[in-house]
Amino acid sequence: MRAGLIAGWAAAAVLFGAPAAAVDNFALLDQRGRFHELHAYRDRQAVVLLVHGNGCPIARNAVPALAALEEEFAPRGVAFLLLNASPQDDRASIAAEATEYGIGLPILVDETQLVAESLGVTRTAEAFVLDPKTWEIVYRGPIDDRLDYQTQRPAREHFLRNAIAAQLGGEGIAEPVRDAPGCLILFDDPEPEITYADDIAPLLAERCGSCHRGGGVAPFALTSYEMVRGWSPMMREVIRTQRMPPWQADAHVAHFANDISLSRAEARRLVHWIEAGAPRGNGGDPLAEAPPAVRAEWALGEPDLVVEVPPQPIPATGVVPYRYEIVELPVDRDLWVRAVDLQPSRPQVMHHGLAWIRYPAEHRAPRVEGPAFTRGMFAAYVPGRDPKLLPDGAGYFVPAGSKLRFQLHYTTSGREEEDRPRLALYLSETPLAHELKTGAVSRFDFEIPPGAREHESEAELEIEHDILLYRISPHMHFRGKRMAFEAEYPDGRVEPLLSVPRWDFNWQRQYVLDPPKRIPAGTTFRIHAAFDNSELNPANPDPTATVRYGEQTFEEMMFGYFVYRELEQQVADTP
Repeated sequence: MRAGLIAGWAAAAVLFGAPAAAVDNFALLDQRGRFHELHAYRDRQAVVLLVHGNGCPIARNAVPALAALEEEFAPRGVAFLLLNASPQDDRASIAAEATEYGIGLPILVDETQLVAESLGVTRTAEAFVLDPKTWEIVYRGPIDDRLDYQTQRPAREHFLRNAIAAQLGGEGIAEPVRDAPGCLILFDDPEPEITYADDIAPLLAERCGSCHRGGGVAPFALTSYEMVRGWSPMMREVIRTQRMPPWQADAHVAHFANDISLSRAEARRLVHWIEAGAPRGNGGDPLAEAPPAVRAEWALGEPDLVVEVPPQPIPATGVVPYRYEIVELPVDRDLWVRAVDLQPSRPQVMHHGLAWIRYPAEHRAPRVEGPAFTRGMFAAYVPGRDPKLLPDGAGYFVPAGSKLRFQLHYTTSGREEEDRPRLALYLSETPLAHELKTGAVSRFDFEIPPGAREHESEAELEIEHDILLYRISPHMHFRGKRMAFEAEYPDGRVEPLLSVPRWDFNWQRQYVLDPPKRIPAGTTFRIHAAFDNSELNPANPDPTATVRYGEQTFEEMMFGYFVYRELEQQVADTP
């Protein structure tokens, strides 16, 4: 692969004294499902990677030596990671091997093999030392001279230790490249010729076209080969760093009906095509001939009813307090709502919008699982969330005489703006069988210290009634780092329902369970969250602040929302 050749040239450049090419940024999950991005270690003095592989005797025997080096050098600012790109190893087996052999270091799971290819890896047990100032490889080779094929002896040369010490001392490394014994890694054979017309254009249309089209949320539309080729280096980067497609759920924990992530094969195909120079090849240009349709005004079609919120003037700068508007419904009859779509006219300045049903005095508001503030919540706009039809036979009940209460939160853009929010309602002509509700697992009393890189917090909620769970939606602000949502059932069994290893404030998705999950009364929902209040968090408004709960984005929130309906005990089948 072209990327592997680049890595080889970089190693040769180090060997012969020429400037080395930098290692491109990448992001991977480890054996525990934790997220690691290479450039997040930019505050370290060195980063050490050791190629791992289950069952490889040389790799197994190398890890204790690496752990000893980690104990010696981690206090001096050196990060130690393992990298597993072996196709026969999956995360579960890697985690099992780590437990069996007492490996406490993160093992990054390179399922696509794209990172290993770019480094020019061929065998396990090879170590890399990277300089975070330039991300150049300053050493690659064995840890020491102790291990060889089917032999061991006392170490006489400590190559990796010397390389790390030289890097910390600002000294040159005498032999920056050495052959390293290890088990060969099988890399997938390259696919037959990847063509733009037959392979790439259809892939981009299916996976990216919903955003990258006229009127879409993406900054550019994929309308031709020329457009794709021009953006191809950036595509490679955002795929390698897992920024795109914008899907944060860990596929190893649960599958969701609205998953938009790339498969392993799709990611490899697209990146390999880009690394080959994004060749045009033969055939037509499907994107130019049939570009993604311009986004319709209403994604779900023409609504039955549109509720307009009074215009909202937004100043050019400053902090905008939450705004609340009470809006009359233009009809006076009971409504069953089967879908909603809350839209700002200026999405650039709306942080979020929420809508609640304000029930008439004579109507008793429905009970909910969790804090009372979710009672009547039924519509939301947050960045990156698309409207969806509600489950068959289920919807929101709006009794006659209700009003709608809107909470609107804006940020400034540097110029004065005016937003005109609208709420589209899609109605059912007949009463629906089930009323949907929104609950939340929440915590309000957390306190994040200044500079904390990984401040953990958790919250739990006991479910009082049998419910059918449809959707889960985590919510944090700029310092959010990750969140996991789990259920502990009355029999003590714990089931993970969602893990978002890398929280991204810009893409706050609802994760639709496939199929919906029956949750018995007495189950405890629990969320585990972590916050990054350090300077390494590029979105952090102020790493010197102590951060507590608050409504503004420079404060924090910790919610695990869920959409559900109550079940009657006699109901036997999931709809």
